[in-house]
Amino acid sequence: EILSPYIHRTTIQKMCGILGLLLADENCHVNQMLYDGLTVLQHRGQDAAGIVTSEKGRLHLRKDNGLVKDVFQTHHMLDLRGNVGLGHVRYPTAGSSSCAEAQPLYTNF
Repeated sequence: EILSPYIHRTTIQKMCGILGLLLADENCHVNQMLYDGLTVLQHRGQDAAGIVTSEKGRLHLRKDNGLVKDVFQTHHMLDLRGNVGLGHVRYPTAGSSSCAEAQPLYTNF
């Protein structure tokens, strides 16, 4: 049965968890809020976790395979400075389980 063009009653959708934050105060950091949010979203993906933050135009990234609590140690969190950030927990639907599949990712062009 089709409920809408996007939802089918017999289909269970599995997706990753994504969280983005922007704090108005440039002197505050989003790292702990992103960590806490990804912990709550952990049920959306247990394959990998990652956080990228931005501080005055510079990106700080940490990602790896594993649970949120295992990927981010205190020294990683101290490096994730900035008032803007994006967090991701991966539910593998395609690709391999390598760290290269962990997100977020960015490229310079």
